[in-house]
Amino acid sequence: MNPLASQLNETLQRENSHVHDMLSALGKSIYFPKEGILSQSAEAKAKAKKFNATIGIAIENGQPMHLKVIQDTLSTYNPKDIYEYAPPAGKPELRTAWRKKMLEENPGIGSKLIGNPIVTNALTHGLSIAADLFADAGDAVIIPDKNWENYELTFEIRRGAQIVNYPLYNEHERFNSEGLRDALLAQKSKGKAIVVLNFPNNPTGYTPDVEDGNAITAAIKEAAEAGINVVVLTDDAYFGLFFENSLHESLFGQLADLHPRVLAVKIDGATKEEYVWGFRVGFITYAGQSDALLSALEQKTMGIIRATISSGPHPSQTFVLHALNSPEFNAQKQEKYEIMKGRANRTKSILDSGKFDDAWGYYPFNSGYFMCLKLKTVDAEALRVHLLNQHGVGTIALGETDLRVAFSCIEEGNLEELFNIIYQSVKEIETVAASK
Repeated sequence: MNPLASQLNETLQRENSHVHDMLSALGKSIYFPKEGILSQSAEAKAKAKKFNATIGIAIENGQPMHLKVIQDTLSTYNPKDIYEYAPPAGKPELRTAWRKKMLEENPGIGSKLIGNPIVTNALTHGLSIAADLFADAGDAVIIPDKNWENYELTFEIRRGAQIVNYPLYNEHERFNSEGLRDALLAQKSKGKAIVVLNFPNNPTGYTPDVEDGNAITAAIKEAAEAGINVVVLTDDAYFGLFFENSLHESLFGQLADLHPRVLAVKIDGATKEEYVWGFRVGFITYAGQSDALLSALEQKTMGIIRATISSGPHPSQTFVLHALNSPEFNAQKQEKYEIMKGRANRTKSILDSGKFDDAWGYYPFNSGYFMCLKLKTVDAEALRVHLLNQHGVGTIALGETDLRVAFSCIEEGNLEELFNIIYQSVKEIETVAASK
């Protein structure tokens, strides 16, 4: 094992041996090179005032070489903030600005010790980093039965972990904290579990309320007290889009200092929060018991980044930083929030009208981009195909009964027509089935 990796592992052993034990084999082996090209280039950037012949970029007239056809469309920005490589951990000013935003929007974090957010190539990359660091073959990854299908690719297919499902909703149509608790305690013989908490949930658009948030935290603490090392990943992709009486903070704040056997990891980003899906700017942030522990985890994270993408795209980081620092940012974001809330509320009022009750129910939703119909009479995939081929309407079929509808991308005035078409399609399929 590389001496740098051994040194990081020794730090983790000393600061919190449980966190060290959570690491995968890759997580234990990875490190960020101290004497490689990047570190030497960083040193040269600070000291080489005459000539800097270290990094693989081209310089012209004292600034990064660039094409006029590109710069003309980006003339607001200095070439040094676009064309150079961003550091592996991300643009320092952006990391600082995102941390400030995170603390303002999650007052529950308070004075708890958290690291500086590290920039990822959006949230999928952040989840992939966490999978590399913590998931070995056979490790349990606990997620609800209503989930984003990419978790399977990220944890099970790539890393060989075992997906463990529990029902998202209980019999009262609230978050099933008992199901989460049982799934966790079932891992006692393994002594380790990875939990992914995705609120607002994709695909259902559901976020628990404060009471259920406390029950989630209690279930995780009970597992830790039973001797299980728990890595908790809060997938906060749709953070901030809370439209009703639900949690309005990430559970990361409650989990940050919950127990020595609990490692809280927040994965979020500008992707959905700031409506910049194609920018691919996300963040991964750790909570811990000491600065040394956080530093070791961050070094390993940078090692994963260096070994995969080297660093994230610089232009999009600059664009997001510019937005966060703009005086108009909050007002413009609030304007878009109100539009999204209007679409969610209109969707709910249409569904609650009673006119569609013979065709479907729907899973509770109160946040995010999506909601899910629970079909009563037709197969979800058959309905999806019929909608697409006969009416030019796109939806997502999930299993036999569930149809995901993204109200986020439908203008409020068009929502009633959308659900009328879905209902019409159900009746058309029923008619064909009855005639056979």
